[in-house]
This record gives sequence, C-alpha cells and structure tokens, in this order.
Amino acid sequence: MSVKTAYLFAILGAALWGITGLFVQNLYAYGFSAWDVVAIRSVFTVLLLLAYVLIFKRDALYIRWKHIPLFIGSGVVSFVFFNWCFFTVMDQANISLAVVLLYTGPLFVTLLSRFLFKELLTPRKTAAIIVTLAGCGFVVGLFPSIDSVLTASTLLIGLGSGFFYALYSIFAKISSRHYHTITITTYSFICATLFMVLSSQITHKVELFLNSSILLNSLGLALFPTVLAYLLYTKGLSQIESSRASILSTIEPVVAIGIGFFFFQDVLSLWQWFGVSLVILSIILAAESPSKQAKMKKASAQAM
Repeated sequence: MSVKTAYLFAILGAALWGITGLFVQNLYAYGFSAWDVVAIRSVFTVLLLLAYVLIFKRDALYIRWKHIPLFIGSGVVSFVFFNWCFFTVMDQANISLAVVLLYTGPLFVTLLSRFLFKELLTPRKTAAIIVTLAGCGFVVGLFPSIDSVLTASTLLIGLGSGFFYALYSIFAKISSRHYHTITITTYSFICATLFMVLSSQITHKVELFLNSSILLNSLGLALFPTVLAYLLYTKGLSQIESSRASILSTIEPVVAIGIGFFFFQDVLSLWQWFGVSLVILSIILAAESPSKQAKMKKASAQAM
C-alpha cells in the first residue's frame, strides 16, 4: 500500500467517525444513556467483526497472550474512557468545549510519539497541530467568543478525553507491528465490550432491540462509524506516522458539522466555515510528500 493510499484510508476512517451523531441521536430518543450507547456500539461492533472474521479470516483470531494488554489499552483505556470523558464534558459544559478538548488528541499523540517512536517534531507538524486546534475551535463555535464557564475539573476531564483518544493511535501503532488491522480492531472491541457489558445497564434493556428502528440504528452505528472507520484508520496508521494520522483524523468534526448542515438543517456561520478551512489546511500541512519525509529521515539519521 502506498503512502498516499494510507493517507486516504486515515482520512476516510476519520470522516466516518463524523457521522456517529446520525445514529446516536436516534438512540438517545429511545431513552438510552450515553454509557448505554457506548455499550451498544461495542457489542454490535464485536458481533459484526466476529461474524466477518469467523467466515473469512479465522487466522486473524490468533494472538499471543503477552499482547492482550495492548488490546485492553486500545479497547478499554482508549475507546471506553475517552467516550466517558467526552460525554461528561458535554454534560458539565457544552458540546463545543467537549469537541475542542477532545481534539487536543493530536497534541498528545505527537508528544507521545516523539518519545515512544522517535518521530520527528517538525515545524510543519507543529504548525498543523496549532492550526487544527484553532480550526476545531471555530468549527464548534467556541471562537471567536467564549460564552461558557469552564471549571478546573471539567477542563481536566476534557483534556483527559483528548489524552485517552490519543492513546488509540499509540496502542494501535505498536500492535500493527505484530498483527493485521482486522485483528487489532476485533480484539480492541472484544475488550471494550466485556468491560461495557459489566459496567452498563444494557443487559437489562435487551427487549428494546426487538424494535426495528433501534436495531437498525445500532447496526448502523456499529458498521459505518465504528467497524469501517476503525479498520480504515488503523490500516492507514500502519503505513504513516501516528502523530500525522492523528492530525488527519481531525476531519471528523468537519464532517459532523456537515452532517448537521445537510441532514438537520443546521446553519453554519462564517466563523464555522473559516474553521472548516483551517482543519482542511491542517490536513494539507500534515500530509507531507513521501519524498520529503524520506529526506528528513535520512538527514536525521546522518545527524545521529
């Protein structure tokens, strides 16, 4: 797979994350809590993944016991806890602050990747992170004016959402050295599902899934913004730097705004359109050409 294809996969995966709200809002209408929806997402995702793997890729189920902590990391520590932090900030403040704080993720990925993977912290990558954060702020309406009060605890939880969100790129990057994308994604969600089934009330609401609308929305949530999204993003991550892939993933809030605009008649302000353009600019900044990356790596190796 070429680097350009890897970039495309990472962007498509993140874009699919952006349509999550289409299904989540419908499930909320039936009385499910945020924690329940995370459980629904995990359970239905595992069912789809296992069905595919058992039919077409049984060999993908073979793993080494010593690597289970990696899947617990990407499934429970990252997926479950970034969702908890994300929804908590929505409850204590507002969705705008929640999204902006969640997208501090690329900053955490870049810093962690610098120390764990020795990835270069280039001026261009630094600029992409700054532009990303600014763009997300404008997209969700936080800038140019802040009209809400943010407590210290809410700020810390919000930063926690960005940190836990970032950890998926880190754990998946390490796992990709040993396993295929489908293996990483499947076991990550097996771990997440086991945790969510034990910690949520979803097992007491099984009869609700006899409703065709709930069932279809649950399957849609699992298939498009979860299975396909994580497979595409993880596949792209195997060929490009985790910090760069994380920056590319900030296309998600732009897609989410677009969904609201086209499907729910949300009106975008000029500032929001400005934010969209900044996020697109950050993607262009992050996606350096393969030849330039090779030259930088060569120069770095010679300097050492």
